[in-house]
Formats: sequence, C-alpha cells, structure tokens
Amino acid sequence: MSRGELFLVNANIPEYASSTHFNHQPRRPRKLLLHRKQVNRLLGAIRREGITVVPLSIYFNERGRAKVELGLARGKRKADKRQAEKQRDWQRSRARILRDRNV
Repeated sequence: MSRGELFLVNANIPEYASSTHFNHQPRRPRKLLLHRKQVNRLLGAIRREGITVVPLSIYFNERGRAKVELGLARGKRKADKRQAEKQRDWQRSRARILRDRNV
C-alpha cells in the first residue's frame, strides 16, 4: 500500500514465451486498478479490524489482462491454532498406529 494505492506483491506471472525481448519482470509489484470506493473500503477494513487482503485467484480475460479476485481474511486466534495443532497431531498418530498395525 502506497499513498492510497494497492499493489500485488511477489506474485509470479510468467513471461510470454512467444514474445520478443520486450517482456516484463515476472515478480515485479503490480498496481491493482480499483475504484476509489473499493480502495477506501479495503483500507478501512485493514486499519480498523486487522484484516488482511488475500488474492484468491488470478485469471486472464479475453483481452489478455490479468484479473485478480481479492478476499478479506482474518487470522486464526490462539485457541484455534492450538485446536488445529491438536487435530494434526492426532491424525499423524492415528496414521502411525494404523500403519504399524497393518505390518
């Protein structure tokens, strides 16, 4: 975010192989073209609620322009992280037990 503008950072859009030497850099920051109202809504959510803007999908339209679908995401709370870790450990243990039992 720079002066009220949003940028897509670190996204890899590969070079067009059939192009000449006038090609783009695959990982350069790309300015997102949004209406002022959309930018204000996203920036307000980021500042007020601690929400992160996440790119959900990138696709090319019929004119060859890259389009990005954005979503708002909230991070996990500490209790949620503990629950997920507990679940993951149990799945690992269960797989180990079943594997040892079948041998």
